[in-house]
Amino acid sequence: MVRKELGIDSVLKLSGATICVQTGTTTEKNLADYFQANKMELKTVVFEQPDQTRQAYDGGRCDVYTTDASALASERTQLKNPSDNVILPEIISKEPLGLVVRHGDDRWGGIVRWSFFAMLIAEEKGVTQANVDQMKASTQDPELQRMLGTGDDMGKMMGLSKEWGYHIIKKVGNYGESFERNVGLKTPLGLARGLNELWNKGGLQYAPPIR
Repeated sequence: MVRKELGIDSVLKLSGATICVQTGTTTEKNLADYFQANKMELKTVVFEQPDQTRQAYDGGRCDVYTTDASALASERTQLKNPSDNVILPEIISKEPLGLVVRHGDDRWGGIVRWSFFAMLIAEEKGVTQANVDQMKASTQDPELQRMLGTGDDMGKMMGLSKEWGYHIIKKVGNYGESFERNVGLKTPLGLARGLNELWNKGGLQYAPPIR
């Protein structure tokens, strides 16, 4: 993240810039690797805590602030003038975030995993919080019938009701709706979907079939 007034539009233009980063993190190592690989001069200003790092950047002690992209978006909302700062487009390392449950709790893990898959499938097939009742009543898609509770009972295997998928979409919407509502471009975080897009729209999100 950099100040807009610097006119920088790429990480590759940051050689020699001072960069605020939290020490002892994968971010610090990824930053060093990226600059070395691209033969750029690296000048870091390191801090122990995220708040210290953000405050140092906001106070002008460095030109750049780096951490995970989603964390950057959150940190930007806490700056004195959030709109004066821009997150650069390059993703310099793979830092995937995912769903986790307590080790050994396989049943709960399955419920969490398939709840997420149901939200992806709903988005892919055009099922939304607004039209889920209509889709449940009219769809001839066997997979949607199994998910919304009008076909084979897939919920029983997880200890859930036959309409397990219907209730998820009715309560929170599909994945795209949830993303846009919580972290999307119209929220204070302002995150684009990027690699969180569906597989058929150039992203990485993909659910196995419900069968």
